Amino acid sequence: MADDHLLAKVHGLSDLELAALLCLLSREHCLISTPPEALDDLIEELQLISTQTFGLRCAVVHCHPETTLDDFTSSILVPTTARASSFLQARHADTPESSYFASRSDTLTPQPRVTSFQAPSPSTVPTTNIIANVVIAKNLNAAPKAVQIQALELLRTRRIFTRTSVQQAPKKFLFVAALAARSGGAARVTPHLNDFFYLAHWHDPNDGFANLDEAEYGGGTAGEGSETASMESVVKKSSCGGEPAVSDDPLFSDVDIATLAKLSREVQVDVDVFRYQMNIISFLRIHRAVRSGVSPTATKHFEQLIKALAPLHGLNYATPALVALALKKTYLHRIQIVRPEEERSIQWGSQVEAVKALLDGVGPEEVMDDVLEMVPTPL
Repeated sequence: MADDHLLAKVHGLSDLELAALLCLLSREHCLISTPPEALDDLIEELQLISTQTFGLRCAVVHCHPETTLDDFTSSILVPTTARASSFLQARHADTPESSYFASRSDTLTPQPRVTSFQAPSPSTVPTTNIIANVVIAKNLNAAPKAVQIQALELLRTRRIFTRTSVQQAPKKFLFVAALAARSGGAARVTPHLNDFFYLAHWHDPNDGFANLDEAEYGGGTAGEGSETASMESVVKKSSCGGEPAVSDDPLFSDVDIATLAKLSREVQVDVDVFRYQMNIISFLRIHRAVRSGVSPTATKHFEQLIKALAPLHGLNYATPALVALALKKTYLHRIQIVRPEEERSIQWGSQVEAVKALLDGVGPEEVMDDVLEMVPTPL
């Protein structure tokens, strides 16, 4: 079980931060949606979560119908500078004082004393491009199918081919598809890529953007103190060319994430809870409003998410409540509603108009609520 200090940090997270944390400890990826008018705020919030909460470098890909494979590939790369230590060692190796033990001839021959060392200028320090730890694909559903398939290959193989090299994704890697949608069930991408996403979350703008609000207002009350804090946050944010700077002391360290990941793998699932999970999947598959989306990949992610949620609640076992919570996140973006003319009762004489009226207003959220009411909860 996680210690109280780690649990206190988990309980202080927002919904968006929890979604990112669940993906990082499971090494999976997510789809996050919000109404179109709040999409830009969502992108900024996700950037701040990446850099401040988890201390990870972030890249934003702005997708549109004309996005090319080269555009996508170049957008997910961020520059990194080679350490200057190699230059220091090379420079010292060329000087007479590079060794503690000079030869006798060296001691007899006067040598010029090195009084200072000039570090290489930024222009001489080599830079290379690497895949960012967090890639936020804005409006990925608007990108051409070829670009979405390229994103799927990146998630499957954790590498991507450029014109000159093969780029490997870092160990801590999170891909977020940020979409504009009026509801969580309406946000989806190409089918195979859509099914590969671990979880989905729809963010209501009325719930606010915690990190963005703190960056704008400094987390204080109105007055001189809050104005000063706000100015400091603006300076910090603009210090990296308009993007938030990566925090040297993030809220969640690598050790914290590794600890939660280890605890999630040790979660026990009772046979009654496992039966409850399987019954929910069966009822989803036979629900008259479901066309597709209850796939084997979804089943694997469902079980994985149940176990990942347990340590965040201070538990080392799964409960029916965690199953219901994981259901809403696993199948929100996967369930597709059947078209009225394809509903199974049409084969037995039902009228298309009657089925259309029955399915009016039914989405993935309503289907999951209906299934949870039908499946008995283990006591």
